[in-house]
Amino acid sequence: MAPATDSPRSETSDLALRWSGQISLTRRILAVNIFALLLLAGGFFYLDSYRSRIMDSRVAQAGREARLVAEAIGTVVQDQRDRLILRLAADTDTRIRLYDPAGGLVADSRVLGLRNVVLRDPDKQGWRAASARLLDAVIDTVAGATRAPLYREQRDGRGWPDVVAAQARGVIATSVWRAPDRTPVITAAAPVRGGGTVMTTINARGITKTVRSERFRLSVVLGVVTLISVLLSLFLARTIVRPLRRLARAAVRVRLGRAREVVVPRLPDRRDELGMLARALSDMSLALRDRIDATEAFAADVTHELKNPLASLRSAVESLDRIKDPALQQQLLAIVRDDVHRLDRLITDISDASRLDAQLSRAKFEPVDIVALIRALLDQRVARGVERDIRLRLDAVGPADWMVQGEGARLERVFENLNENAISFSPNGGTVAIGVAPDAGTLVVRVEDEGPGVPEEARDAIFRRFHSDRPEGEEFGRHSGLGLAIARTIVEAHQGSIIVESREDRIRGARFVVRMPLAPSR
Repeated sequence: MAPATDSPRSETSDLALRWSGQISLTRRILAVNIFALLLLAGGFFYLDSYRSRIMDSRVAQAGREARLVAEAIGTVVQDQRDRLILRLAADTDTRIRLYDPAGGLVADSRVLGLRNVVLRDPDKQGWRAASARLLDAVIDTVAGATRAPLYREQRDGRGWPDVVAAQARGVIATSVWRAPDRTPVITAAAPVRGGGTVMTTINARGITKTVRSERFRLSVVLGVVTLISVLLSLFLARTIVRPLRRLARAAVRVRLGRAREVVVPRLPDRRDELGMLARALSDMSLALRDRIDATEAFAADVTHELKNPLASLRSAVESLDRIKDPALQQQLLAIVRDDVHRLDRLITDISDASRLDAQLSRAKFEPVDIVALIRALLDQRVARGVERDIRLRLDAVGPADWMVQGEGARLERVFENLNENAISFSPNGGTVAIGVAPDAGTLVVRVEDEGPGVPEEARDAIFRRFHSDRPEGEEFGRHSGLGLAIARTIVEAHQGSIIVESREDRIRGARFVVRMPLAPSR
């Protein structure tokens, strides 16, 4: 038999899941799918960087607009200044304020009547805006976004950092503020030719609207995908976990000794690995049930077979004390000796039969010359005087050096049992013929006798343990009834088969046919 290549320890280490093996399979399926959803949810944080890029672009635009407004105001006279401020404020949708070099307010588009920049009161907005602001706050907190300062109106130019920077250094300065409704407010200041500073203010609600719109679309996608993922996870859990639990419960009942009343589900409609597992477990439980039945039957047969010689032995021993006739005592002693020999033979065969499967599973198979093995076996029988009553003949076709993979001692036991059976059924002066020949990659061994033959309805029963059909006139207990059962077990362990059939060349007689695969030529 081929040695096992994977040890139980290596298989256990390959399948070890460490800490994750302690978690339910349903939860693991959900966790894997939720992890994929979390990756999708990372798109929310990408939107934060997207918002930052838009904000940077809008701040740069506000600075350019402030510079252009300052240049335009520096080119007009005072009488035309207010009308220009109103027109520029309307065109750029900004609030424009003009401060003198001391920071005093000179002109304001709002004071001039244009109220195009109005900050909204969050308390007067609905629940949707409140939910959006809450989501903004959560994402900003998780993403670690910098929080802009709250926008507050100042009394003069000295309270605005942009105006102070523009007047002090003569540069364009910008700032980003946070309105009460969390929308950005951008201020920009630029120096005016001839003195003074212009400051523009814009409430960039469009940026927040764009980001929130994209976030809403992503939320819808994430919600739909989450729902589908959860449903798929539950579907997988249902189609994987539930069958596994059914199989586990059935296996537990088998372990508890309830194998006969347990029906392991075979899941015939499934062609996946779970279906293969279910059918393998079902076949294993059926094989276990057959093995249990065989063990129970074997134990019952052993008990029955041992009782007969023991009863005879006890009767003979108890009679020895009451019998005074020396001749009768010698007959009783002969019975005792026969019963002891019978018990010894029976116990030996029972021991061999009970350990045969385990021994064959550990056997190391080597090439065996069947013809040489049978010839040596026949020579031993001739040496013991069998030829005086039965003629033994070996017919080997061809070169007679065919080899099979097997254990020589066990194969010798097969043909010894078959010869013993054939000899016991053959009449005095009969012939037991053994033929050996190859046939389509197998080696065929035929053992033929001239006995009464085997009825067709009994051809399977004779291979059962303790089968009791014996030749007429044979003393009771001479055979244990295990010889053919042992022979079949050994042959099947060698990937072969053994059957019995009638001889075509004779009216009477049986032919046992053994087929085993030929060993590959070296």
